[in-house]
Amino acid sequence: EEDLSALKLQEKQIKAICELAVMDCYYHNVAKFTEEDAQGALWWKKDKRFWVEYSGVVQFGVDVSQVEIVDIQDTTVKITLPEAKVLGCKVDSSSLSEDSFIVDSADIEAGDEVAAFDEAQRQLEKLASSNKALLGNAQQRAQELLGEYVRNIGAAVGKDYQIEWVYLDSEGNPAADTTEPEA
Repeated sequence: EEDLSALKLQEKQIKAICELAVMDCYYHNVAKFTEEDAQGALWWKKDKRFWVEYSGVVQFGVDVSQVEIVDIQDTTVKITLPEAKVLGCKVDSSSLSEDSFIVDSADIEAGDEVAAFDEAQRQLEKLASSNKALLGNAQQRAQELLGEYVRNIGAAVGKDYQIEWVYLDSEGNPAADTTEPEA
């Protein structure tokens, strides 16, 4: 009971560590845009096609509200760990200039540039959300930092804590293969 309360008091710091475990990843991408029949009248119409080259930053991490010490039995600590996800995504507006747009059609206007920026933002988030390798790295980074922190707390109180991870799926429920003792 004494160990549980000592570690439970540290839960705020554990959540803060997860926030520190966020990975910032830099992307450079090209997005394509097409608008059919953008200019002209009746029988003469011209499509609008252009590409925009942009850079952006994506933050990968875990939802700290789902990280919790759920149990302590002797020297085994059970901690929930959610899947990593995209926490934030931002196209760098300074990466957009006249040179960023490659036009192959009717002229583009200010409204087209705004639409291109919005679409680039959507594409960046979609691209990042499908990157399983980076999502896995972000979860592993959070797990490593949390594990090290719990072991350091244990060392301070003379305990050799072993961690049992309860992996959560994207809905916050224990995954099918729910627990894994730390190696």
